[in-house]
Amino acid sequence: MVHYKFIDQWIAQNHSTIVEFLQELIRIPSITGEEGPIQQFVAAKLQEMGLEVDVFVPSLDELQKHPAFVEVSQPYEGRPNVVGTLKGTGGGKSLLFNGHVDVIPAGDPESWIHGCWSGDVEDGKLYGRGASDMKSGLAAMTMAVKAIVDSGIKLKGDVILEYVMDEELSGNGTLACVMKGYKADAGICCETSSMRVQPGSIGRIWFEIKVKGKATGIQRRWEGVNAIEKGYLVTQAVAEFEKVRVERISHPLYPDILGAIPCMVGAFESGSYHSAFPDSCLLKGSMATVPGENSEQVKAEFVKFVQDKVSNDPWLKEHPPEIIFTGYFAEPSEIPVDSPIVETLKKNYVKVMGEEPVISGREGAADIRFLNCYGDTPTVIFGPGMTEQMHANNEWVKVDDLIQSTKILAYTILEWCEAD
Repeated sequence: MVHYKFIDQWIAQNHSTIVEFLQELIRIPSITGEEGPIQQFVAAKLQEMGLEVDVFVPSLDELQKHPAFVEVSQPYEGRPNVVGTLKGTGGGKSLLFNGHVDVIPAGDPESWIHGCWSGDVEDGKLYGRGASDMKSGLAAMTMAVKAIVDSGIKLKGDVILEYVMDEELSGNGTLACVMKGYKADAGICCETSSMRVQPGSIGRIWFEIKVKGKATGIQRRWEGVNAIEKGYLVTQAVAEFEKVRVERISHPLYPDILGAIPCMVGAFESGSYHSAFPDSCLLKGSMATVPGENSEQVKAEFVKFVQDKVSNDPWLKEHPPEIIFTGYFAEPSEIPVDSPIVETLKKNYVKVMGEEPVISGREGAADIRFLNCYGDTPTVIFGPGMTEQMHANNEWVKVDDLIQSTKILAYTILEWCEAD
């Protein structure tokens, strides 16, 4: 128990250190494709902490050989992964932490009460792009290890910290770590979880639907087929598919199944000119799956449902919409709720928070799919970021959650890896 007291003392004395580290992370813009500067900063911090540091740029040529690879449009030069390892003395279990450094674009500056890259703190909240998704998770896992190192505690098992690039568009950063051989007896992904312990995450499937109309001049528009009108029928069919799935699908980690498996059209593109007849339409959208579902089967069901639904329309029956699956793709993933790492994390949550954690599934895709399915590392999700703050303008995280999660993770390391 004396080691836990050391952690308590360090965190009490270094509250500002933890907060300032997150502020530094947020003040380095790291939109997907621009991860280089933040990775330099992270690598330097890990070296300063005395960890073994591996900085490497994922090879697209090698990644393309893996069945879980997701096609990307941007090159990876200058966008490294960073992995830090705190070596144990031997005889203890190893623990891997995973988190991504990339964030989505800033959005409309006028939507931000505080600057997008400010790291401002007001009323117990710390603001900035990535505050929740997921630089607060990166800060918590880093500071948890720093608390142990600074307290002079030696561990029997290794601790591995992964800071990956290109999570928002592919997940290939974590896949590259798996392919390089990084694995452990268990893992914790510090994604947004609203301080919930999450043994599972949904999958995500992006799709595009091409709808053909019939061209004509605007003066004789009645002779053509308006692609906007037909595209709207397809959009309604997609919404109906979501309704059917919500009524049919269930999973114990997702009591609110409506929130877990959205299926919707997010972009509707048609027409080229104010007074030109629209003869084509492109719909872009996504749907989600829960653990245990077969993604290929869900895709096939989606195609059949949409095409059957719109076949009541004479034009679409003869000219069915073309549905393709392109862009982001993530399999759902889960580990048993009674897995040793889940039980250990729960126990230390109770020690710090004085109450049982909520056990749920994450309503967002996560890189645990690579660790669970290919990396031989059973991984649970736990982080301080608010799930509802993912990709939000004026994004924030509670400072208290950042501090408490740092302590919970440090406690979990002590128990899992064992103090020497």
